[in-house]
Amino acid sequence: MVHMSDQVTREHRPGFREMFTPKLVTVLREGYGRERLRRDLVSGLTVAIVALPLSMAIAIASGVSPDRGLYTAIVGGFLVSLLGGSRFQIGGPAGAFIVLVSATVQAHGVDGLILATMMSGVMLAAIGYARLGTFVKFIPYPVTVGFTAGIAVIIFSSQIGELFGLTLSGPEPGPFVPKLMALAGVASTANMATIGVSLLTIAAILVLRRLRPTWPGLLIAVLVASVAAAVLGLPVETIGTKFGGIPRTLPAPALPAFSLDKVMAVLPSAISFTLLGAIESLLSAVVADGMTGRRHRSNCELVAQGFANIGSALFGGICVTGTIARTATNVRSGAESPVAGMAHSVFLLVFMLLAAPLASYIPLSALAGVLAVVAFNMVERDAFVALLRSSWGDAIVLVVTFGLVVFRDLTEGIVVGFALGALLFIDRMSRSVAFEAQTPLGVQDVADSENGDRQPYHAEAEGGPDLVIYRLSGAFFFGAASTVGTTLDRIADRHSSFILDFSAVPVLDSTAANIIEQSARKAERRGIRFFITGASPAVRRMLLTHGVRPPRVQYAATIADARAELGAMPAGERA
Repeated sequence: MVHMSDQVTREHRPGFREMFTPKLVTVLREGYGRERLRRDLVSGLTVAIVALPLSMAIAIASGVSPDRGLYTAIVGGFLVSLLGGSRFQIGGPAGAFIVLVSATVQAHGVDGLILATMMSGVMLAAIGYARLGTFVKFIPYPVTVGFTAGIAVIIFSSQIGELFGLTLSGPEPGPFVPKLMALAGVASTANMATIGVSLLTIAAILVLRRLRPTWPGLLIAVLVASVAAAVLGLPVETIGTKFGGIPRTLPAPALPAFSLDKVMAVLPSAISFTLLGAIESLLSAVVADGMTGRRHRSNCELVAQGFANIGSALFGGICVTGTIARTATNVRSGAESPVAGMAHSVFLLVFMLLAAPLASYIPLSALAGVLAVVAFNMVERDAFVALLRSSWGDAIVLVVTFGLVVFRDLTEGIVVGFALGALLFIDRMSRSVAFEAQTPLGVQDVADSENGDRQPYHAEAEGGPDLVIYRLSGAFFFGAASTVGTTLDRIADRHSSFILDFSAVPVLDSTAANIIEQSARKAERRGIRFFITGASPAVRRMLLTHGVRPPRVQYAATIADARAELGAMPAGERA
């Protein structure tokens, strides 16, 4: 018998070559004409306009110069689209990395950051080639919602100083609570001109989003704020006053400073970059799939993210990942293929080559206003409230993940949230497993046949007190194995024949199979005839692997067949 699920899996399981074929190759094989190119170029230009201020803002918030954000979007973004497994993914620097990147720069310097980024790229590519990208989808929804909300709070808190023009006597603390306390202590240093520019930027973004949602609101708001600050001669800090502007060319590629001691020092950061990058990029690809009905290749995408991070590090950039907001903008702008993402990187390079001197006039408070809006939009408020109301388990996972991300560590929040979500899932699954005695009346037997018909059996077919029939239903795994094992032991003490029906068990694990093997061994010692009925090929294979095999147990397709073998009913009456 072939189960439909087994057949579907075999038909749709991609081969190695397909799994790692970039979507660009697939698109070109389909046929790529002038009209598709036009749409991709328009979309690429739109995304580049959005990415220009955002890339610089994220870089500055991360503790590095704005040009490194542009290098990341240009080099990393190009490689993500060139090699990736999504048609619409836009790669570049992401707000989720701000805290990790900033902490790495403070602890190990920019050279340490670049080395950690390259190491993360190697890890991401290795994870993709090992085909582990599929498992990233198993991160529970409350974890992703809590994580994203925590990141949003951290991003906003990191911009308070720039939004209000606060002056600290020393470096700004990284942890959330000490940061707020330090900023509150210098509240009297607030600069009204800086606050005005921040409010103007935020107001312009919100007004344009409501009145002209198709216009590039982020870039227009930054331009308006920059012109206002320059014309009015406002005493605000700009990219030029803090960083001396940005270069007009890409730097020559160079390997980061390398030593074993340095590698070991930045290894924790590299692991954090890898974990966060894998999650963020695949979530972004999933969002694009939901908007377009397409399906991305997760392992190919991780390989591309790996090479993109290596390329970004070679040119002095920071961490690259798929960016949800820019990817969504790409889809809404009519992108047809990865060419749009490649075009976005080329347009950014052109902007940098031609307009780099103008970037010197951009106020840092305007970029902080951009990030404040981005942080606000990151919080899935409806989903957050719904999860708090849905169940105590989901609420705990959500709140713990959010709290750990904000008050402790990003990676710790993901790991602990995932662990709690897994425990919650195990608890729920263990409760869904039913182990019920079959009563004489009104019970139907599930035939292990291709049509799945249920065959009834009746009171007169019962064989008396020496025979007991039990049916398992649900996924039988370690969470419920102990309870089932205890019941099986009690049954063996009172009956001489036992039928255990597996027709409603879709899957079981090795722990469950071992419990059945132990029960079968005890039944054999006591002379009890033990039948297993209705087991699917996969379930039977697992049982046989763990020693649940004749003559210790007998297998039958249906309960009626097992009863006939036991002599409880004539062979001619088999259902």
